Amino acid sequence: MKKMIAGLGLLLCLSLGSRAQKTYVLKGEISQPSSSYLYLSYWDKAGQRQVDSSKIENNKFVFKGKLQEPILAILYSDPNIERTANPDLLRFYLEPASMTAKLITGKFADAEIKGSKTQDEWRLLNQKEKVVRNEMVDLDREYAEKSKKLRDADRALKEMEAKVAKLTEEQSDFKQNFEPFKKRLNQINLDFIVNNPDSYVSSHLMLYMMSRIDLNEVERLYAGLSDRVKKSADGMEVSNHIREVKSGSPGSKAHEFRATDIDGKSLALADYRGKYVLLDFWASWCVPCRKSNPHLISIYNKYKDKGFEIIGVADDDNNEKAWRKAVDQDKIMIWRHVLNGMKVNDGQYDRSRAIANNYGVSSLPTKVLVDPNGMIVGRYSSGSEKDDDLDNKLVEIFGQ
Repeated sequence: MKKMIAGLGLLLCLSLGSRAQKTYVLKGEISQPSSSYLYLSYWDKAGQRQVDSSKIENNKFVFKGKLQEPILAILYSDPNIERTANPDLLRFYLEPASMTAKLITGKFADAEIKGSKTQDEWRLLNQKEKVVRNEMVDLDREYAEKSKKLRDADRALKEMEAKVAKLTEEQSDFKQNFEPFKKRLNQINLDFIVNNPDSYVSSHLMLYMMSRIDLNEVERLYAGLSDRVKKSADGMEVSNHIREVKSGSPGSKAHEFRATDIDGKSLALADYRGKYVLLDFWASWCVPCRKSNPHLISIYNKYKDKGFEIIGVADDDNNEKAWRKAVDQDKIMIWRHVLNGMKVNDGQYDRSRAIANNYGVSSLPTKVLVDPNGMIVGRYSSGSEKDDDLDNKLVEIFGQ
């Protein structure tokens, strides 16, 4: 038994010895050194980066250390320029042995390394590869030129995208200059509808005004129309709009929907029972929508741990790429996103499965707040209530 234990101990020692670290010594000379030190670095078997330095004295240097096995190392003169293109950088195999190196400043790649069997093997491999690589010089040069053109084009594209984004925002802001005139035109149209309840023009005007006046005003105007105008095509559309807006307004049960989110996962409003959910109807091309995202991020981070969620519903069915890009750029992936669901077939719009249609959304951005029981308790549309109204509602629900 003692002999068996002793034998096992010997085997264990031999095994540990085979993995033990051994000393390496790298002595060298360097002509016309450009600095006072040389640096040696490599990644050990544990994945740790090791760095050593040696002072150059009388054009000579020495590195000493321990290794378990040969390893690819880097020898360089400037600690801030450790890259392949640096002429004073050498990649070579360092191994537990006595090695020598002769370096020429500016030509480290031509160094003469002796004492490393692995380095000798690598040098022979490089010599064979060099024959083929020399034949690739023209291709490498042409590829580099094409790569530069691609980088230049990509940079120009990004600059153009930034310019387009800036101009788009400026254009959106400039629209405010039209507001005084829009109000005057709006009043003219309102006066016409009130004074001409039996005119088909009145119901037509209402179609284009519904997104600019609140629901109570729309209902009041519609109630004043004659029966024949109410039954006209435009009158019926106004009636449908009133019904849709009511279905998406406080006091109504939120329309249940199921869709595939931006990650390809199924999402259903019913999954959020027990939480307050803000449905954010927006689009990548809607500047006011994009401008409101920092505020949404703020309130989401403030209330998410109190039972508050956001679902983004984007009117980007025809440009999914722009939708994904906007979500990424605005950093709003922290909540879930779906497309509205409108389809275009042969130039015809199919809104039968459009989520926004069931909430009477006719302008963007529009936000609808749904309570834990699936009832709508808030509606915040552009042109009516502002961020303050939503903030006040959330404070009412969750506290400060």
